[in-house]
Amino acid sequence: MQAREPPAAPGPPALVSVILPVHNAEPWLDECLRSVLQQDFEGTMELSVFNDASEDESGTIIEKWKGKLEDSGIRVIIGGHDSPPRGVGYSKNQAIAQSSGSFLCFLDSDDAMMPQRVRLQHEAAIQHPASIIGCRVTREPPNSTERYTRWINQLESDQLLTQVFTSNGPTVIMPTWFCSRAWFSHVGPFDEGGQGVPEDLLFFYEHLRKGGGVVRVDQSLHLYRYHLHAATHSILETTIWAHRVHFLEERALPQWEAFTIWNAGRQGRRLYRSLTAASRHKVVAFCDVDENKIRKGVYCYEDSQERPKPCVPILHFRAARPPFVICVKLDLTGGAFEENLRSLNLQEGRDFLHFS
Repeated sequence: MQAREPPAAPGPPALVSVILPVHNAEPWLDECLRSVLQQDFEGTMELSVFNDASEDESGTIIEKWKGKLEDSGIRVIIGGHDSPPRGVGYSKNQAIAQSSGSFLCFLDSDDAMMPQRVRLQHEAAIQHPASIIGCRVTREPPNSTERYTRWINQLESDQLLTQVFTSNGPTVIMPTWFCSRAWFSHVGPFDEGGQGVPEDLLFFYEHLRKGGGVVRVDQSLHLYRYHLHAATHSILETTIWAHRVHFLEERALPQWEAFTIWNAGRQGRRLYRSLTAASRHKVVAFCDVDENKIRKGVYCYEDSQERPKPCVPILHFRAARPPFVICVKLDLTGGAFEENLRSLNLQEGRDFLHFS
């Protein structure tokens, strides 16, 4: 069945549109919509929902909350279609198209907002009109993805731009994004490839290509839920890897004539093999702390079609020269790796980048 034409937002434009794609969100939707109602923002606000072929009671719940939200002064626009689901990128684009706000506040239907979220992020967006505004999060359940949650919440402001190549994805996570409509239109729309496409990561990369900034409100304004049905689990790691390598080669490696890969193990070698020939030729060494790898002395790329086959030295990290592309996972060695890195007195972004 064809998607219904998105309804036009009635009346004058809102200041902020909350953008809510929905697909089979029945278990969480009451809490999500209640958090919209509880916002302390004093400007005009609307909720733009796009129901992507939900097969549960999501539609009924949305209709139930429509009256409550409109009674409190929050306009509600509901769009959607019946089948088949078109994916998160499509649903976000449709919700944006039918909305009117000068600013867009993204919300996932399995999450919830703290009451001050829209107010504080709107204030930040006024100050940073060409930025994506994020925030700190509270993870639910609390003990899920502990390392990832620490990374989200503890990045320094300059690391919001230097750590964009890691496997963690955007340095401010998509469910916390807030930006102006004008900037979204300059960068977007989201990729509509559907299941398996990392639409938020692709948008984030395009945002950076166009000179966009990344800002985080350093308060927990978002309840970020972890569950096995989340859309992120449908994206293959190999897909993310390919996009990350391409972005690293596009944005970072051209500034260096030569570099060292920190990690002579599986991940470091995988990165080396994934690079284009031109980028591989810039790799002057691997470095590590593992004496067995260092004793081996060299890594030979046996599957290379080049003759002779490329062979790259393996050095102790103190004997290697920056810049480094680091393929060691953060927050996993009890601080040993981080202490080794600090001991070199290097500057992140100039002398090293994380690709863990």
